[in-house]
Amino acid sequence: MTVTDDNVASTAAAAEATVPAASRGERFSSYDVEAFEVPSGREENWRFTPMKRLRGLHDGSAPATGEIEIDAEPAPEVRVETVGRDDERIGAAGRPSDRIAAQAYSSFEKATLVTVPTETKASAPTVVRLHGPGEGKTAYGHVQVRAEAFAEAAIVLDHVGSGTYADNVEFVLGDGAQLTVVSVQDWADDAVHVSEQHLRLGRDAKLKHIVVTLGGDLVRVSPTATFAEPGGDVEMLGLHFADAGQHQEHRLFVDHAVPHCKSNVLYKGALQGDGAHSVWIGDVLIRAAAEATETFELNRNLVLTEGARADSVPNLEIETGEITGAGHASATGRFDDEQLFYLQSRGIAEEQARRLVVRGFFHEILMKIDIPEVRERLEAAIEAELQAVGV
Repeated sequence: MTVTDDNVASTAAAAEATVPAASRGERFSSYDVEAFEVPSGREENWRFTPMKRLRGLHDGSAPATGEIEIDAEPAPEVRVETVGRDDERIGAAGRPSDRIAAQAYSSFEKATLVTVPTETKASAPTVVRLHGPGEGKTAYGHVQVRAEAFAEAAIVLDHVGSGTYADNVEFVLGDGAQLTVVSVQDWADDAVHVSEQHLRLGRDAKLKHIVVTLGGDLVRVSPTATFAEPGGDVEMLGLHFADAGQHQEHRLFVDHAVPHCKSNVLYKGALQGDGAHSVWIGDVLIRAAAEATETFELNRNLVLTEGARADSVPNLEIETGEITGAGHASATGRFDDEQLFYLQSRGIAEEQARRLVVRGFFHEILMKIDIPEVRERLEAAIEAELQAVGV
């Protein structure tokens, strides 16, 4: 058994370490909004979130005043359908674990259901583009992606436009299924998006779950991965780039409750501009029954200018000694002066050298995105961000 612990330069790790991961992992869940108290911002899972910027999503004062427009470009083998909230498949991946998620679940009227049939390999990525309800409007939604037994596919959820939006997103993988998902938050500057994502893996299923956050005034994405049967393998990747005034928050929970499963978490973020704030919380719980678990989580943040702040808190709790390996790491820092010196000593101008350092920082994540169109789009977006700040 190998256990590593490498908490480095986390701005909040010391405070968070006093709260056992299991106490956060044993999350109360319910479809009933009133089962959750209205959060004040002092609660552990809300203490980093600027509550006043949620526009009433958390206290019930934000009724739906608009709708999300959805455009789908499915692969020929993939079904995309609109279903009512009474569809028996809805809720298969998990129940809401906070008040906003419960409000979103109780407020949506129609859900988008994406299905990859049994033993089907999709010949192309499926793109589902979700347009915000518009400036000053609020909407609630629900999306479920189903990869049935031994299916294989790539799905892109692309969030664009303006407005306020809260949703639940489900990923349900049958036995032996292989699914790659890219959730892109490329909102307009005024948008607020709060999303709870539920990942449920069947026996020997493999899921690559990628979250990319670029736009929006406030974006909070909370993925929870659970294993229904042994042999599951989840890779959770993230890339985020926060500008002046933006709040980007990613809260992950991996619940190892069955044996012989793997999880690997890698999130990287860059920040620039006054008031740019990113939050990353990574909770991993290995329960007593989860023997032969293999897990690791890593978060890295690169601060490009003064006035930006990154909070990074990895948590790992192990309830059994019979594991294959486990560890976590976190670090936040500025440019690597040695890398800059190396590049400049070879005749590269300082501005170009800084851009190369940032590109290299994100390269590991970008190369794991197997959809060329998405990868190229993200590379262009990162370049545009760097040009805007003069890096």
